[in-house]
Amino acid sequence: MMHSIARMLVRAACLTSVLAGTAHAQDAQALRLRSLAAACAPCHGTDGHAVPGAALPGLAGMPAAYFSEQMSGFKSGARPATVMTQLARGFSAVQIEQMARFFAAQPK
Repeated sequence: MMHSIARMLVRAACLTSVLAGTAHAQDAQALRLRSLAAACAPCHGTDGHAVPGAALPGLAGMPAAYFSEQMSGFKSGARPATVMTQLARGFSAVQIEQMARFFAAQPK
């Protein structure tokens, strides 16, 4: 009896450790996404929420496909811009997709 209780406690400890590791990995991923999005904050607002009356659009709630298309256009030079062309070139296609999903998930 005591042996099976000890085994159950070990299994519970292992499961807790695995779950904690998964939560930590999710927290780290969320932090990486917020860090990518922070690059946009000086012009487009924190988490894509532009200041009311701002000349530049907010990114929060923007459809992911539209965001990706625009960023890809800036990156390739197909969409002319001053600052965005240079900024977009600094992001990989994967990072652009991650930012697209991040901003799409933000409430307007």
